[in-house]
Amino acid sequence: MTAALPALDQTPPALSLAVVGAVHRNRDGSNRQFEIRLCSAGEAVELVPEPKNPFDPHAVAVKSARGVQIGYLTAERAPRIGALIRQGREVRAVFAREAPFGCWIRVAFDGEEPDLPEDWG
Repeated sequence: MTAALPALDQTPPALSLAVVGAVHRNRDGSNRQFEIRLCSAGEAVELVPEPKNPFDPHAVAVKSARGVQIGYLTAERAPRIGALIRQGREVRAVFAREAPFGCWIRVAFDGEEPDLPEDWG
């Protein structure tokens, strides 16, 4: 069971979010799985809403510190996180670790720094 996010006017706690879609190649041919293997725990990642995405207007792409897409937030979390970004809320994210489906990232809001759980380091 995943934790519910608070209302849009409240500061959500730091979250661990799954990044999926790593098996797909990027439009430029770059390999998402290879890029994930280059990422280090604590390295900044960028969350980029894609309102013109033909498959999901709520899609939020995740890009590595090198600007290479590594996947997407899950369809369950993307609408809320995208809404926070569109609202102008400060959202900071870092790579946490690789996973069979892609990877995990940690996300914090409103000036908070995302932390890595101690057992993930």
